[in-house]
This record gives sequence, C-alpha cells and structure tokens, in this order.
Amino acid sequence: MIFQTQAQHTERQITEEFEKLHQVLRDEEAARIAALRKELKQKSQMMKEKIDKMSREISSLSDTIRAIEEKMGADDITFLENYKSTVERAQCTLQDPERVSGALINVAKHLGNLKFRVWEKMQEIVQYTPVTLDPNTAYPDLILSEDLSSVRRGEKQQLPDNPERFDKYADILGSEGFNSGTHCWDVEVGENTLWQLGVITESLQRKGDYTSMSGQWYVWYNDGKYKARSTPQPSTLLTVKQKLQRIRVQLDWDRGKLSFSDPDDNTPLHTLTHTFTERVFPYFNVGRISPFIILPVKASVTVEQFR
Repeated sequence: MIFQTQAQHTERQITEEFEKLHQVLRDEEAARIAALRKELKQKSQMMKEKIDKMSREISSLSDTIRAIEEKMGADDITFLENYKSTVERAQCTLQDPERVSGALINVAKHLGNLKFRVWEKMQEIVQYTPVTLDPNTAYPDLILSEDLSSVRRGEKQQLPDNPERFDKYADILGSEGFNSGTHCWDVEVGENTLWQLGVITESLQRKGDYTSMSGQWYVWYNDGKYKARSTPQPSTLLTVKQKLQRIRVQLDWDRGKLSFSDPDDNTPLHTLTHTFTERVFPYFNVGRISPFIILPVKASVTVEQFR
C-alpha cells in the first residue's frame, strides 16, 4: 500500500539524516580529543625541557662539588694555594625550581559548556526553512527534494488521488497553515516564465478548476508581466523594472496583509489586503524551467544573561 511505501521511504530518510548528524558529532568529538592530545603533547614537551635543564644544572653542580672535594683532599699547601679559586667556585648556587604557570591541562577549555559549544557549531551545517512543502498536496508531475525545500516539474507519477492533492494545475502547498501571527518566506523562482505564489484558504477545493473561486491571494508571472490577484477579483498589473529571481512573501494574518517584495534589495512589489477568517497555507504554482526553492534563513543560538 502507498502509505507503507511512504513510511518506509520516510524511515530511510530519517535514518540517513541522523547518520549525517551522528557523523558531525563523531568528527567534532575527534577534533576535540585531538586538541586535548595536542595540548598534552605540548605541555609534556615543555616539562621535559624544564626537567632536562634542571638535570643539566644538577649535573654541573655535582661536578663542582666533586672538584671542590678533590681540592679539599689535597695537602695543606696545595689547598691554600688554590683556596681563592676554590672559594670562588664554591659560590655556585642552584636556584629553586621555577614554578611553571599553566603547566596543567586546561580542563575548563575542553569541557566548559561542551554541549552548548557543539550545538553552536551545528549551525554551520543545520539549515532552517520557514516553509516545508507538503508532498501529499503536490500535483503528480511535481518532484520534491529529499528535505522538502524545493520542487520541480518532471514526469507524471502514479500517486493516490487523496482529497488534499491538486489534480489540474502544477500546484503544491506548504505543510503548515497559519491562522494568526506574522510569517515570512523567500522563494527562488529562477528562470521560470510562468508561476504563481501566495496563500490560499484551507477550505479551497483542490480538485478541478478552482481559479475563479474566492480564497486565493497571490502574485503571478506570465509572458514577462507580473500581476497580483485576490480572487474572485480580476488581476492587477504590477510595475517591475527587472525580472525577479527571488520573491519574499510576508503574511500578517491578524492585520490582513499579504506583501510581496524583492528580497535582494527589499523593493516592495505589491500588498494585498483581506480580513482573514480561516487558516491559510503557502501556495505555489511551479514553472517548467527551474525548480522552486524555499530559501533557508539564518538560525542562531543565543544566551540570555540575567540582569
């Protein structure tokens, strides 16, 4: 059955993703152990050099003591003749061993906030995309990336005709709907010559031709022209100076605003207004030339200090 195949494929992907994370942790563990061993080697070498220096000084002092003892064992006349040089040589003193600062392993550097530091470093490989595409809504010729962050056109697939799936146009929705708050996502539309993106209501029908029905707010591009539409109203022609590669969608559900802009220079494109009364989902109609990519946003780890 299809859901069994889905479950098996999803389980395999989960295993693969966790293996990537495990490998990152193994690499980080190896790097930190290597750093500890490097410090151990450096400090062992430093202590060896200091011990060697002390050994040389002790050996030199022993030689001096033996030489003085030999002169003291000579007859009285010889001893008196060499008295001055013997006394000068006896002035040799061995300083107390130097107390070495930082000789111990810097345990705090290696163990302090270890889990947090590793978590911080994970930011280099972990990406967050504000919208995850929902494969259960995808028109059958849409091919999604493994991480559900991009979609492209391909050969039509044999997929179940579940109620959530679009069956007439190359559409797909985000997996999470919004019924409050503010939300933002950037979409790379690439070189496509025909596309649409915006939001639609949860209750909008997915089967057949729904294009004239209310509950859709989007911008679209066709034949070099950009238009905005709030169905069932007709489209509004937009003035755009150059072809856009990326579109930013900003939804303020509570204030009833859906804004579109160019994220590269923050140039406003258009704002649609509507008093939303139900959950809406990110909506995409995908062109044939380039994949649609939901662009990741920068994630950060912060520490809240007590005041």
